[in-house]
Amino acid sequence: MDALQLVGLVAVSAAVAGAARRTPVAAPLLLVAAGLAASYLPGVPDYTLDPHIVLPLILPPLLYTAAVDSSYLDLRANFRPVALLSVGYVLFATFAVGWLAYELVPGLPLTAALVLGAVVAPPDAVAATAIARRLGLPNRITTILQGESLVNDATAITAYKVALAAAVGEGVSWAGGLGEFALAALGGIGVGLVLMAPIHWLRVRLADPLLKNTLSLLIPFVAYAAAEEVGASGVLAVVVVALYLGHRAWQVDFATRLQEEAVWKMVAFVLESTVFALIGLQLPYVVKGLGQYGMGEAAWYATGVFVAVVVVRFVWVYPATFLPRWMSARIRAREPGVNWTAPLIVGWAGMRGVVSLAIAFSIPVTADGEPFPARNLILFLTFTTVIGTLVVQGLTLPPLIRFLKLPGRDVQAETLAEAQAQSEASRAAEERLDALLSDERNALPQPLADRLRTVLERRRNAVWERLGAVNEITGETVDDTYRRLSRDVIEAEREVFVQLRDERRIDDEMMRTLLRRLDLEEAAAYREEAAD
Repeated sequence: MDALQLVGLVAVSAAVAGAARRTPVAAPLLLVAAGLAASYLPGVPDYTLDPHIVLPLILPPLLYTAAVDSSYLDLRANFRPVALLSVGYVLFATFAVGWLAYELVPGLPLTAALVLGAVVAPPDAVAATAIARRLGLPNRITTILQGESLVNDATAITAYKVALAAAVGEGVSWAGGLGEFALAALGGIGVGLVLMAPIHWLRVRLADPLLKNTLSLLIPFVAYAAAEEVGASGVLAVVVVALYLGHRAWQVDFATRLQEEAVWKMVAFVLESTVFALIGLQLPYVVKGLGQYGMGEAAWYATGVFVAVVVVRFVWVYPATFLPRWMSARIRAREPGVNWTAPLIVGWAGMRGVVSLAIAFSIPVTADGEPFPARNLILFLTFTTVIGTLVVQGLTLPPLIRFLKLPGRDVQAETLAEAQAQSEASRAAEERLDALLSDERNALPQPLADRLRTVLERRRNAVWERLGAVNEITGETVDDTYRRLSRDVIEAEREVFVQLRDERRIDDEMMRTLLRRLDLEEAAAYREEAAD
């Protein structure tokens, strides 16, 4: 792939993802469909997934941005269901799907079938969580899906390495496999624990926000590479570091936080768009490599593996949801009101993604001088499973959620909690301001002191106003109207600054300084309304 082809792929993927925001279809699904359609268009080059690029260069930043935005406290509160899915389910799916594939495909060695099971075991929750956010699923379900996606790749990659070693005849025993798994898991967590505090210390001590953001872009790659270098899980190292940094992001200055948010949103958007488009573009390659298997025969195997992947997830999810409650009164008291609908959503949200394809493409072409058994078929079955789950489950998940009428986020309760928190913070700020102004060293003219108090009062009242009545004509709350008018008057100032620059009454540098002040005021006046 040359530079022009890469730029074209990224540009078209971003355009399709942007167009998806104007449709009811989630961006990952539209991107996969576009990739499938484009894969047979004349003139479209071959885009083959390279695991040496996807795993060390694309996976770490995607994991990092997802983990930084996750809640460490929520994940800790839901540790049991997250662990059961990200570790227990992936191992169960590796053996269950592998055994079913062994029974389904004549001549497929059991070790090769277990390789397939490990490859298709980890769900990719990017699409699922995007749909969950769009439809307003309960926070607990979204947290569980996000938590699963942060850790399950590490489990699957380790299980794949053990199964691959057995398949190529390296004599891996059960004890050896468990030992390798423990080394990867504990080692990855250990590397993350070692790196997280020094990295955070450096982020806090650096004075230049640009340097801090440069460091931020390097962190996932450093953590992943350091862990892989010692034979540990790079995935877990990235997740541990990112959760720690996200939990302590308040200790970094505001300029760094603003820049980081913008930078990582852009990085995640570009990578996710490109990755899902690449999934669809793999079709010609995997079909061409089928070799001895006819399309009809391969399609039958693909259907069987797809059904096995879907069914096995439900076989695990429902017992994992209800057995702990049946066995522990403490769990029943702590997690009341769980019924059959939540595990149904979690089970149906098990869509596979680029990590499965990347692992499949990393299967060696030869092993000990002999072709790896059924490598091309495993690639095809992985591809069809990824496409099948993204299309079938991805398209039906939104109507299923709407049909079940799950209680969504309680916006009124969230706003009330926000207002109460802001009220407490404002009272503390007013007390601090009174103490500061009573000191002669902090003497201010009365208008400036009043302005400080007005800003605090405005911040306290803004959230409460969102709970109030709306304008009968516009449907806006008082806070909405205030922010809209603020934006209009700021825009009037901005137009004057540009006009003065055009008339050469101020230079470009001064205009940029003045515009930045307005940008910061506008950012402070406006709360981001829509989630990605």
